[in-house]
Amino acid sequence: MKVAVWDTYVTRKDGKVMHFDILVDENTTDTKQVFEYGKSYLKTVLQDGQPLTSNECRFCHIDKAPEEIENQILKNGFSIIEMENCY
Repeated sequence: MKVAVWDTYVTRKDGKVMHFDILVDENTTDTKQVFEYGKSYLKTVLQDGQPLTSNECRFCHIDKAPEEIENQILKNGFSIIEMENCY
């Protein structure tokens, strides 16, 4: 499966900047849906309510997904790769 990678930077409640990627099927074109996936993830790390718009999240590139990521996308519609300051 090829996935669209959305590069995301969200300011946490303590002022640090989180960096994570939202991965969705390459055919997902609804940016609002991608943002909703990101907001869903933010709730899991106790950062719900933080802004997540086109200012924080942008399409980056298409890539081939490993099987684990593909399975997460098939199950949940998205996958997250945590890069910096996610906890």
